[in-house]
Amino acid sequence: MKRIAAARGRALCAALLMAVGAFAPAHAAGAMAVGKCGAYGQAFDYSAEAAAIAAARKKCNGDCTTITMRRACAALAIDLLNPCGAHGYAVEAKISSTLNEATRKCYEYGGKECVIRAWACDAKG
Repeated sequence: MKRIAAARGRALCAALLMAVGAFAPAHAAGAMAVGKCGAYGQAFDYSAEAAAIAAARKKCNGDCTTITMRRACAALAIDLLNPCGAHGYAVEAKISSTLNEATRKCYEYGGKECVIRAWACDAKG
């Protein structure tokens, strides 16, 4: 009786894992391009990192720095009083940590009223 219950339990676990896998995102590469004066571009759920970087840069105006995210979140914070001044960006595993870190960096670099300008998460379940 115990063997039958154990076998059924293993079968149920295997079925659940396969079902969860069927709904998991197939793509997991993303990027955020950050430029001057609050310019940004973002791309997420791409199959390749290079494609995500190219897409993010295409959306960002001017000379932009690109950061990548793989199964993570990225955020950009700017100074609301001077959008062309201090800014900060971050990539972290959780959105809350990402938003906090980007805002902290904006203040660290001299921002007075830092706010989140953009954020994106890639392949988050």
